[in-house]
Amino acid sequence: MADYKYHILVCGGTSCQSSRSDDIVAALQDEVRRAGLTEECKVLTTGCFGFCDQGPIVKILPDNTVYTRVRPSDAIEIVAEHIVKGKKIDRMLYRIKGTNDRISDPAELEDQQKQLRIVLRNCGVIDPENINEYIARDGYAALAKCITEMTPVEVIEEVKKSGLRGRGGAGFSTGLKWQFARGYEDDQKYVVCNADEGDPGAFMDRSVLEGDPNSVIEAMAICGYAIGATQGRVYIRAEYPLAIERLNKAIAQAREYGLLGNNILGTDFNFDIELMFGAGAFVCGEETALIHSMEGKRGEPTTKPPFPAEKGFWGKPTNVNNVETFANVPMILLKGADWFRSIGTEKSPGTKVFALAGKVNNVGLIEVPMGTTLREVIYEIGGGIKNGNRFKAVQTGGPSGGCLTEDDLDTPIDFDNLIAKGSMMGSGGMIVMDEDDCMPAVAKFYLEFTQEESCGKCTSCRVGTTRLSELLTDITEGRGTMEHIDELKRLSQTIKDTALCGLGQTAPNPVLSTLKSFEDEYIVHVVDKRCPAGRCQALLSYMVDPGKCKGCGLCTKHCPGEAISGGLKMAHKIDQEKCLKCGVCIDICRFNAISKR
Repeated sequence: MADYKYHILVCGGTSCQSSRSDDIVAALQDEVRRAGLTEECKVLTTGCFGFCDQGPIVKILPDNTVYTRVRPSDAIEIVAEHIVKGKKIDRMLYRIKGTNDRISDPAELEDQQKQLRIVLRNCGVIDPENINEYIARDGYAALAKCITEMTPVEVIEEVKKSGLRGRGGAGFSTGLKWQFARGYEDDQKYVVCNADEGDPGAFMDRSVLEGDPNSVIEAMAICGYAIGATQGRVYIRAEYPLAIERLNKAIAQAREYGLLGNNILGTDFNFDIELMFGAGAFVCGEETALIHSMEGKRGEPTTKPPFPAEKGFWGKPTNVNNVETFANVPMILLKGADWFRSIGTEKSPGTKVFALAGKVNNVGLIEVPMGTTLREVIYEIGGGIKNGNRFKAVQTGGPSGGCLTEDDLDTPIDFDNLIAKGSMMGSGGMIVMDEDDCMPAVAKFYLEFTQEESCGKCTSCRVGTTRLSELLTDITEGRGTMEHIDELKRLSQTIKDTALCGLGQTAPNPVLSTLKSFEDEYIVHVVDKRCPAGRCQALLSYMVDPGKCKGCGLCTKHCPGEAISGGLKMAHKIDQEKCLKCGVCIDICRFNAISKR
């Protein structure tokens, strides 16, 4: 990169690509050519910068100027003003929330300094399709160190000493998992990367694979060396075409450079990787169901033991870790276990990547040290709640997690604290909700998801989640009773105690956590037949304010249910029996005379 005076980095993650970042790259390259600057300025596609709400993102080096919400038509101005004249374009700079002030690099904001990028260290920095850029940032140095200077046992001991816990949700010791896999002798062993990210609102693993695929490849090779495996498999959902494309390119380049295949770096260590595709079944995030799917079988979990470390893929010893877990490994081996343990908390060292979504201003990808509080994440890094609304809850851990409230905002985020609060870390989804969200409806959304994704193998999950979903539907549609609430509690606990795998055991968590903190909201639904948040359509009433209605007749003409009546210049009325609760009348009224209650 040193040969060029300027580098223009364009976010090439899925989110920005959907907003035409490829067209931005092409337009910038055209303008650079027109200006005769091809020897001085290089345009690169990178992975996710993290500021997803502000995308597409364009960053200019070496001055670290970040332009937000860029359009292809902005390429002319970027090259003519910034590259040629050295003038920053104020209108495209990041605007500090709540002010008219703009800043060149949002990462320099005090709130954003709470982030620490280990897993995301290369995302938004390098071209993920060029292995040389990964190598230039110490890529594959950890692999070289392991296979030339350390024994497999020493590698495992270093990972154990680091305290790295699995980032896929369970939080089990990564080093112990590797040790178990090494302890079983067989003619073939496997390293499996679980890239079957399925939580609603989660995009952490996808972003790592799109922005830094070589970090996962390197870590899988290190794991292979440590446990005695020569074969690796990445199980990735077919809905991630960009991640698949970049992984394939990275694997091909690693083979070309002698970093995969036979006699890696001139040693007797052999290791190679293949991709295997999932069809998007959420249950296949569980390692035994994932392995069955890899074998061409129905993706159903099995009881353990035996664990995959003993009998996994094709009955051979198999180690399964998720994308984020692997992405930590090269830095641990390079900088040492003590360095990693110095970050985070005693029982949860290191950092955690979160996909911050929902009613928060700075939607995007963040990475923070374990022990950072929910308040810091939501109000500082996340920029607070949209439109100045009141914070209500945050769902952590996806469908398997639970809702945490204002009372929990000062809770340090780590594996054990979140479980103690009735939620869990999960893979890292974090969905923020405000006063306009209905908690019974939120629980219903997650139950419908887990019900649909249940493999159906065990009765408690197959039938139990269906019954929970039916109860929540009754409550949100005005048919609920107090007995429904009692049955929700009883059935949820039964499912937790009897389901076969983690999907079923954690499926009731959103119900139990919302009942714990928002039972009064459930009661209003069943007793008053009213939704306080105004979200449950079946419980809404659309009313005309006689004092505001001018009797223009516009709502009458547009009502699809013919539910509105009234003479010209007379206050209109809505027949609640005919009302479809579609909201067209509110949208069409020019006098704000109609409201929903």
